[in-house]
Amino acid sequence: EVQLVESGGGLVQPGGSLRLSCAASGFTFSSYYMNWVRQAPGKGLEWVSAINSGGGSTYYADSVKGRFTISRDNAKNTLYLQMNSLKPEDTAVYYCKFTDLTGEVWGQGTLVTVSS
Repeated sequence: EVQLVESGGGLVQPGGSLRLSCAASGFTFSSYYMNWVRQAPGKGLEWVSAINSGGGSTYYADSVKGRFTISRDNAKNTLYLQMNSLKPEDTAVYYCKFTDLTGEVWGQGTLVTVSS
């Protein structure tokens, strides 16, 4: 079974940091681009970041560029998102996601709340 499980969310103060993880199983993780997507309360999905299969190429939405870092450990089948200088507008459910031959695969999400 193809599965993605996010973890690491929680409550942080503005300016703080958080590291999200996405544990992958049931597929050849090292063969796929991976993405982070978020959904703020009451808003739609927003693509955040992507990384190629080997981890050598990364991409970011303008809203997080310079603050977030995507990475992966293919030996551990794990995707990461290091989130620094967090802002209240970063509050959202964060999902890891990829596209396989049949369509999009999403994790259950992990909630990040940035508030004082």
